[in-house]
This record gives sequence, C-alpha cells and structure tokens, in this order.
Amino acid sequence: MGPHTPRSAPEGDLAQVAAEARAGMVRAIEASGGWDADPGWRTAFEQVPRHLFVPTYWIGVGSGHERLWGGDPDPARRTRWMRGAYADAPLATRLRDGELLSSSSQPSLMARMLAELRIGQEDRVLEIGAGTGYNAALLAHRVGDERVTTVDLDPDITESARAHLRAAGHAPTVVTGDGARGCPERAPFDRIMATCTLPSVPRAWLAQCTPGALVLAPLATGLIRLTVTGPEEAEGRFLHTSAYFVPLRGAARRRTQAPYPGGLPRRALHSELFQFLLALTAGVLDPREAVSLWQREGRPARERYGVSVRGRHTWSWLDEPDGPYAWPLPDA
Repeated sequence: MGPHTPRSAPEGDLAQVAAEARAGMVRAIEASGGWDADPGWRTAFEQVPRHLFVPTYWIGVGSGHERLWGGDPDPARRTRWMRGAYADAPLATRLRDGELLSSSSQPSLMARMLAELRIGQEDRVLEIGAGTGYNAALLAHRVGDERVTTVDLDPDITESARAHLRAAGHAPTVVTGDGARGCPERAPFDRIMATCTLPSVPRAWLAQCTPGALVLAPLATGLIRLTVTGPEEAEGRFLHTSAYFVPLRGAARRRTQAPYPGGLPRRALHSELFQFLLALTAGVLDPREAVSLWQREGRPARERYGVSVRGRHTWSWLDEPDGPYAWPLPDA
C-alpha cells in the first residue's frame, strides 16, 4: 500500500478518520483563500463536524449516482463516506427521479461567502435555503444560536436540518416557509445569505433589514453583495467568484434563455464570463448584442457588474448603475 492510498477503517477508527479528513478540508480551504476576507471563520470549520450533516449523500458514477452513508455495514464504504464528507466538493444530499433537490455546498465556497458577509458578533443573520443545516451551524458557531434563522420551503429538508443541528449541539431557529418572503417574525436582520440561485432580489428581504445590512446571494452564475440603504433600496457589485446553486423555489418565475444563434465566436461560448453575461441578461439582451458588448468592453470580469434596487425597479448593470449598460431584472 502506497503512502497516499486511503485505508479502510473499522468503526472505532472513524473518529480518527474524521479528524484527519476535517484537517485536510481546512487546509484545502486555507489554500483556496476561502476565508482571506475574515480568517475568524477557520475555527468554525475546524470545530463543526460536517459529517453529521451529510449522513447520506450521492456521488456521480457514470450516468447515475452511488449512495454513500454512515450506516453502511461495509467498513471500507463507511471510511469512503467519512472521507468524502470532508472533501472540498459539493455533495448531493437529496435526489428525486435523478433531479438534485438539495446539496451541501463546496466548503471553500461556503467559507468565501461567509467571509464576504463581514459578520459581526452581534449581527442577526437570515439564511435562505436550510439545506443540511451545516451552514447554519457554522453561522451559529460564530454568532450564537439565538441570532441565526434559516428558512426552507420543504418540510422534509427543515426537519432533517433540525435533526442534524441537534446532533452537532446547535439550535438556531429553523423555519419552514417560502424563502422569497424572508422571515418577518424574526426580523430585523443585519445580514441575509442565500444558498440558492435567485432570479432577482426579493423586496421582502430589504424591508426586513436594518439600515446598512448586507445581502449576499447567488444570481446568474455569480455572487451579488448588496448594501441595503432602505426598505426598498439596495445596491452592490458581484464578487469575482463563480457560483452555481440549486434555484430558489417559491421565487418569481425565471427568465428563459433563448437558444444560442449560429455564428457566435467559440471563444465567447467557451468563456465562463460570457456565460455569466448571458445568464444575467437572459430574455433582455440578444446573444449577438451580448457578444459585441463583451468584446467591446474587453471581456469584463464579474466585479464590473452590479445590481440596483430602487422602489419598484430592479436592474443589473455594467460599471455604473446609471450608465449606458443596464438590464431590468424580474419583479420579486
């Protein structure tokens, strides 16, 4: 057996496997720069046991999925499950007819999102999309159970999230409801973090925020961070990182992206930044116009794009909110 060959472990050794795997996950996040904006998150990832939140998950095998779970009678498969639970990778935790319903996000991306939220010790935080409960546990570790609320539309998801959180020794408020409506009974919030992709910015969230609150959410294939300046006003830019999440259920209808017309440059079609522009302007900007803009503006990075909310109007933009490049977003 080579020095890097994973070994299977009997039940009594799983705790050691977990400790080694968790340390490896922390090193991977560190190397990725995941918490560079706030190194204080390292302690949460070191101390919150991710495997308690993913007792079962699926990995892609060929055209299907293989289930790994902590109760597997085969010691070698239990070891695979434990090591996989701490991989710096997203894990599919709920499937229905082969469709992904819920997942545990890639830890380094979670760390980056948490760090970019700039959370203070006294901040009240609303998470949209409870998932496994792992992200809520990380938040609760940082600011305390009483300051964290997590919402999900699916009662099966919230029930399992509560169970996972109890197993890990945390008890934030877990609410079954439409995340697009926020959670008015627990407002006001200083930070709102979504772990599901939005079609637009829900107005209800802004009304539940304190002045100066931050909202961080996946939109298109990026992460938008908004500063809330009033119950109907917010503005901010995208972070540089890409982000792909399960869509928010219960939100406004998503715009459909038209099929690509022929003749688009291969360089554009294979560019993640061009795909981001197409997703952000789907149904509004013709793909050929998008190519012209993208080339003319020097293939702009995500940080040059932003989103504004003013009263009933929500729009995305390039460089400046009131500049020449602006595209309306759906009402939400």
